[in-house]
Amino acid sequence: MKHTIKIRDVDEQTYRMLCTRANNEGLALDIYLKKELARIAGPTMAELIERADRRRARGRHVDGGAIAEAITKST
Repeated sequence: MKHTIKIRDVDEQTYRMLCTRANNEGLALDIYLKKELARIAGPTMAELIERADRRRARGRHVDGGAIAEAITKST
């Protein structure tokens, strides 16, 4: 299900910076903002560590390479 998010009263400096960043990536502003929101909504470092700790507590192997990859993707 798709949802709409409206953000009002964005100051001019912020708006211009976001437009510049979107343009630098060759994206329309709305596409750039969707990408950034998806990044922000991804797991935090604390959440990744908590997941790994839960897996270890259940006796499951936690692959260091997979952890490093997840951390890289979340930053």
